Amino acid sequence: MKIKKALNNNVAIVGDGNSEKIVMGRGICFAKHAGDELDETKIEKTFVLNDTKVFDMFKSLFSEIPYEYFELSQNILGYAKSDLGKSFDDRIYLDLTDHIYAAIKRFKEGIVVKNAILLEVQRFYASEYEIGLYALEIIKERFDVELPLDEAGFISLHIVNAELNEGNMDDIYTITKIMQEITNIIKYHFKRDFDEKSVYYYRFMTHLRFFSQRLLSDATYNDTSDSDLQEVIKNRYKEAYACAEKIGIY
Repeated sequence: MKIKKALNNNVAIVGDGNSEKIVMGRGICFAKHAGDELDETKIEKTFVLNDTKVFDMFKSLFSEIPYEYFELSQNILGYAKSDLGKSFDDRIYLDLTDHIYAAIKRFKEGIVVKNAILLEVQRFYASEYEIGLYALEIIKERFDVELPLDEAGFISLHIVNAELNEGNMDDIYTITKIMQEITNIIKYHFKRDFDEKSVYYYRFMTHLRFFSQRLLSDATYNDTSDSDLQEVIKNRYKEAYACAEKIGIY
């Protein structure tokens, strides 16, 4: 495998014009230039990006951001994959690294950004928030910077964004707002709080998250094949159905 372009000591572009890839590994390009053979055993991560715009953004960030931040993101996302049992699009490496780099830079300059939906993140995305907390621990360990819990919330939203395959972080805020409003309707209809540690609550939040995503993307559907089942539910679970009608009005 030959180097087409070395972006820095740790990152190179390889391949031909039709199938370029970005490969990453500590010291992989040290004392090497375009045309030199690459030691493939040193490759830690390969990015295959078909979107030219995203590919160019990757090249730009690899040139600007120290390699340690990409290693950090790789650590966090490796933990997230193991914990959640899910894989993510490579785009999250770009977004998460860029966010963490900017967050640490802002913090060192005395700028703290508040997360307006931190409580909602903690409630609705508990598993992802735990990953955000893990990220803060690693950041403190590696960079001696103790970021506020707001940043755990922001990092967990990036994970949620990757899980839902949303391209726009603003949509995640809207999805979270929809979930908040719907849970409020349920809470006040039944006049009771949720057991947020219950497996049933977790399952319901998962359904609600994907429902909100479909709603936002206008991917709802009308299926009349289960009309008999709907009548059974309507008659057997009158209160729950009445609550669902309130949600429908909202």
